Amino acid sequence: MQKLDRFLRQPFQKTFWGIICLIVLFGIGLVSVNAVQPLGEPDLWQVYQQSLKKAKYVDLTHVIAPSIPVWSGFGSSFFTPAINPKTGSPYTYQKDGFEATHYDLSTDQLGTQLDPPAHWNPDYPAIDELPATFAVRPLVVIPIQDKVAKDPNYHLSVKDIQNWERKHGRIPQGSVVFVRSDWSSLWPNPELATRTKFPGVSLDALKFLHLQRQILFHGHEPLDTDSTPTLEGEAWLLKNGYTQAEGVANLDQVPETGALISIGYPKFKGGLGGYARYIAICPPNWKYGVSVGQISESPLQKADKPLHWDAKLGVRVR
Repeated sequence: MQKLDRFLRQPFQKTFWGIICLIVLFGIGLVSVNAVQPLGEPDLWQVYQQSLKKAKYVDLTHVIAPSIPVWSGFGSSFFTPAINPKTGSPYTYQKDGFEATHYDLSTDQLGTQLDPPAHWNPDYPAIDELPATFAVRPLVVIPIQDKVAKDPNYHLSVKDIQNWERKHGRIPQGSVVFVRSDWSSLWPNPELATRTKFPGVSLDALKFLHLQRQILFHGHEPLDTDSTPTLEGEAWLLKNGYTQAEGVANLDQVPETGALISIGYPKFKGGLGGYARYIAICPPNWKYGVSVGQISESPLQKADKPLHWDAKLGVRVR
């Protein structure tokens, strides 16, 4: 025992065997994670209970439907009831106990999106290769809607960003920056996709945000980054390994600072575009949004009318 004690007292062995003992104690349940948690750092369940549960949640995402605006070069999308390949008949609640939908989507560049750089450069990640760290970030909203009201082709400038920073402070590194133009207030008018003049983000502003402020990505309401003939801003972003959000909605319901953003998208193998779901997580005292527990969630509340297939619209409606 004396030899063993002397052995354990040596610095390296003592540290090593101390770690081994902790691993064993964790394994048999005698020490909990909370017991060794650093002081002053609440676990994420506490963060949820104290902050996220009380927050206001605002959806920044358009609904995908066959009639929404899309570039004419992609063509239209179609929805139909899913069909049993053996019978050739649609599945029905009455006969099969369920229904499903077949989606004929003309492109992965549809609706509210997250563009991976592989959209323009095959050497960079596709949508399924983006890191999981994209999940939650600080959200910055820079308003240009007043200038867009005077000039529908107005593009965010470096000066606009600097004016925002004089008011709110430096844009956080790794944040997501959305540009509010209120262009989406006319959504889902299909004519939006035919406009050659629309609010955008200048190349200088994009370079400033990424090279000077090191943001994760920016987002805009229109379906393109800028209205230049060569899409110079979008080209620079995607050809150099950056991502971007397009078709963002409801930025008039989000504070310019102090919110987070939740980012979700399906992982299509080798996908060059991403159908995205963006949720702004706003402070509890914010005037827009819904809080956890404010509406029935589990189970969800029944609707007043059941869903049914509308052959004219090509979607299910109530």
